Amino acid sequence: MRISLLTCSPGEELYSTFGHSAIRVVDSVHKDDIVFNYGTFNFDDPNFYSEFTRGKLEYYLSTQDFPQFKADYIFEKRGMTEQVLNLTCTEKQRMYALLKNNLEDNNKYYKYDFLFDNCTTRLRDLLEKASDSAVHFGIVVKQKATFRKLIYEYLDRNDKQWSKLGIDMLLGARLDRVMNEKEVMFLPDYLMKSFDSSTIGNKPVVAEKTKAITVEEGVEKKNFITSPLFIFSVLVIIVMALTTLKSERMVWYLKFFDSLFFFLVGAMGILMLFMWFGTEHIMCKDNLNLLWAWPTHAVFAFYMNSKKRWRSNYFKATAVVNSVLLLLWFILPQHLNTALIPIVLMIVFRSAVRGYKRI
Repeated sequence: MRISLLTCSPGEELYSTFGHSAIRVVDSVHKDDIVFNYGTFNFDDPNFYSEFTRGKLEYYLSTQDFPQFKADYIFEKRGMTEQVLNLTCTEKQRMYALLKNNLEDNNKYYKYDFLFDNCTTRLRDLLEKASDSAVHFGIVVKQKATFRKLIYEYLDRNDKQWSKLGIDMLLGARLDRVMNEKEVMFLPDYLMKSFDSSTIGNKPVVAEKTKAITVEEGVEKKNFITSPLFIFSVLVIIVMALTTLKSERMVWYLKFFDSLFFFLVGAMGILMLFMWFGTEHIMCKDNLNLLWAWPTHAVFAFYMNSKKRWRSNYFKATAVVNSVLLLLWFILPQHLNTALIPIVLMIVFRSAVRGYKRI
């Protein structure tokens, strides 16, 4: 029996941006060549989106013949690295028994967590359970690294600036915590690198390392014009320019824009609150984006034309608080996406207009 760790390179789709890990078991006696995959989910489940949003989505362990598994990745033009694990016969049998036990209907499902319990971390834990001696994992990140920093490596590589913005808006300050050597292995590439320098007792974990699929990695061209920072900046400039026009029609257009803009900002704040308190995604808690995305904006958006003093005071306070936020932007305990700076500038500018002018 030969047991290997398979590490697959990232793909084009967001769900495959971070790569994939699986276990290959070759049994020459029974002529088996099977891949055990903890990254399977039922996309056709009618409750898929609601369970995913609430952090209740279940993944499960599945199996596939290696030739078909490899063919799928060749078709997607994704690379694959195989590390044969340096296990004793007892350790191999124990790992295989654990895998077969996890295939049983009562054991195959688990609540997926992108950072702490996923298709990669399960393989790290599997090695520890199967080993006769303690596993000493290699250190693959020399400097202190946060979860967000490692996630950025993959999003920047594929120029997924809008995906990065979405992640930064929904995931809170806990994503900026420094990881330990085991937590780094939530990403397939880092599990592979760690295995290269890890030991079981005094023996290396990896006996042999080969390329199962070799592909040429192209250089992703970044398009600044389609980035959220550029688009939001252009929007701010246009709105500021239109504000200088004093025609009645332009004033009406800007009132409509303000209502829509503040309603959308408030709706985003409501979503952030829901992800914080209404779901089981622990990384969505402690979200400092709520300093600019006030849920109350969704209500005050309907009172743009009100002449009441409380409306004016509300927007004055909004302008002041968001101005202070801009001054503290780069020293907050949570990294806020720089593409949001134009949005916060817009909030300050339009709030000042609404708070200090009667238009």
